[in-house]
Amino acid sequence: MEQLNICDILRSISDDKALTIFNTIALSNGSATIAISRLKLTRKQYYSRMSAMTNAGLITRRNGKFFLTSFGKVVYQAHILVGKAQQNYWKLKAVDAIESSNDGLATEDRNNFINNLIMDSDLKQILLSGDEIKDNSRKLIALQQT
Repeated sequence: MEQLNICDILRSISDDKALTIFNTIALSNGSATIAISRLKLTRKQYYSRMSAMTNAGLITRRNGKFFLTSFGKVVYQAHILVGKAQQNYWKLKAVDAIESSNDGLATEDRNNFINNLIMDSDLKQILLSGDEIKDNSRKLIALQQT
């Protein structure tokens, strides 16, 4: 199977209906049926979304039931992280506002501010590890160029 790029993978879950299907599969562990009528999709729309997610390597079918692949589980966790960021949007904006102020904050004060404002440990870790993000960005760019 040809490796898809990140845009193709995200495109497969980029609309509300596809994301609902993806989440249902993730949470059901093969036990739930997805009512096409409840999603207000035609059979063609439903199966095209399922096909896109399968082709992106996010889901697989076993014994007539759909499951997340290992890759799909990683993408699902990334989706959860984005949801946490969305729930903390205004707090993240406050961090940005403090960082962009003329005076700025000393690193220790900035870290204390983040620790007191952001309760989610995953988001905290990302915000407190700026150099690691730069290193990971460089690695991602290098991977995309290969």
